[in-house]
This record gives sequence, C-alpha cells and structure tokens, in this order.
Amino acid sequence: NLEAISLLRRFNDEIHSRYPGVLTFAEEATAWPKVTRPAGDGGLGFDLKWDMGWMHDTLEYMRRGFHQRRQLLNKLTFRMLYASSENFVLSLSHDEVVHLKGSLVGKMSGDLWQRFANLRLLYAYMYGLPGKKLLFMGGEFGQMREWDHNQSLDWHLLQFPFHAGTQKCVIDLNRLHKRYAALHELDCDPDGFEWISCEDHRNSVLTFLRKPRLKVDPQVLVICNFQPAVQREYRVGVPRSAVWRVMFNSDAGEYGGSGCPGPVSIQSEDVGWNSRPCSLRLTIPPLAALFLVDKS
Repeated sequence: NLEAISLLRRFNDEIHSRYPGVLTFAEEATAWPKVTRPAGDGGLGFDLKWDMGWMHDTLEYMRRGFHQRRQLLNKLTFRMLYASSENFVLSLSHDEVVHLKGSLVGKMSGDLWQRFANLRLLYAYMYGLPGKKLLFMGGEFGQMREWDHNQSLDWHLLQFPFHAGTQKCVIDLNRLHKRYAALHELDCDPDGFEWISCEDHRNSVLTFLRKPRLKVDPQVLVICNFQPAVQREYRVGVPRSAVWRVMFNSDAGEYGGSGCPGPVSIQSEDVGWNSRPCSLRLTIPPLAALFLVDKS
C-alpha cells in the first residue's frame, strides 16, 4: 500500500520536525525492513519498534520445563542475530496478559517460588539485553490474574513477600539501568553487546557483556542461570584482570529469593576461559541473574 507508506513517512517527518524529542513507536511484527530508519534512507521514520520475536521466543522458553530448556537455548540466543537491524523495544505489553493468556507470573514454569524466581530472572535478563524496555502495569509486582480493564490492579498483593520483593527487584533494575551507561547507551549499536558464552546448554547459563560508549565508564557483566540448580565454582571468561563487584542479584532475599551466598567482589584469575585471557570463578544462584561491574 504505497499511499499508507507515504502517509507513515510524512507523519513521522512532521512529528519530528514540529516536536523535537517526541518519540514514535511501531507495534509491528513482520519482517518489513527499515521501520526505524529515516524516510530519506528508505525507512518509515519511526524511532523504535517492538521486538515481538524476542517476546514470543523468551516467553516460550520461560514456560518450558527445566529439563526442556537445555535443548532450547537458541530461543534466547537467536535474537542477537538481528538485534541491531532496527531500534528495538523489548516489549512485555498488555497483549501478553489479556484474552485468557493469564499473567506473566502464571506463564512461568515450576512451583510458586520457582515461578517468582523465573519472573525476576526474566526481568533481569530483559534489562541486561540491548533494547529499550516495556513492562505493562501489574507485571512489576507479579499480579497473579490477567489484566482486566474493569478492575483496578491487585495492589493488596504487596502485603505478601513474593510480590513486594518483585516490585523492589524492578525498582532496583530501573536504578541500575539509569546509573550505568553500558546498560542503555548503545542499545541499538552492536558495539554495546558481546557474548561471553551462549553455548552452555547443559547448565542453561548465558553470559554477556554490555559496553558503554566511553572506555572510562564501567562495563557490565550479565550472568543468567535458567536452571533451579545452584552453579558452584562456575568459571566465566572476562576481557582483562580486574575486580568485579556484584551490583545486582535477582536471588537476593529482599526480592523473595533464596539469598544464595556469594562474594560481593571477585578478583579475576589469570586463567584463560571462553576465549578470554582471564576468568572469574563464582557461585551462580538458582534461577537468577547477576550483574557485575568492572571496578578497576
């Protein structure tokens, strides 16, 4: 529809010329190219596009049994093959919690404790990845029922530790996201992301680096354990010798996690691993994500 394409291009050009700073988002799920590229470059001119593929693949993975996850790690890794092709938003929108789809926490696998651990892990994994973040109301405290526009949110659930802990987890993730340039500055640039390891199928562990634009700013190492087993003496490659400080642990007791003990600061060892010259040896809590910052 050439007239519709022309209309969208003019719409975005007019919005951006008349109202600098205003953002336009495309809720779009096809492979149409250059949705977020300027009209002058043959694009549609939107600022951001929902990453519906990431949403479907990730929720499909998170609802699977833990033994099945070992064969499905590609559901999580595939996204990085196209992550810089558009300016993406990682969307957990209203569409996922209406029309008998249930709530986000209801989609997670396992018993009650594991479902909330999975939910916190999902949020941490989302905040660690490149891309802007979208979380629909009620998700931030783990509402149990699906959203209903005829009712208010179930704020009374915040009297229970799992729900209050989930809310605190999201608050802290937002603070980290704002504090560290590596977590937001190069969201749409391939230079902002680097896999450390994406092939540990047996343990279902992913490790990657988020990088800032300026080398003087700290990098953030993200470690995600998608299994309910504690990973002890787990080795992760790092790019250089440094002290890495754990700034976030989704398994913290204040979030409703197990509070699995682990060091606050870890000195790297001169042991090559994951094709890096140095490595960390640490404990990874069950169904949890760790964010570590290079403090040297």
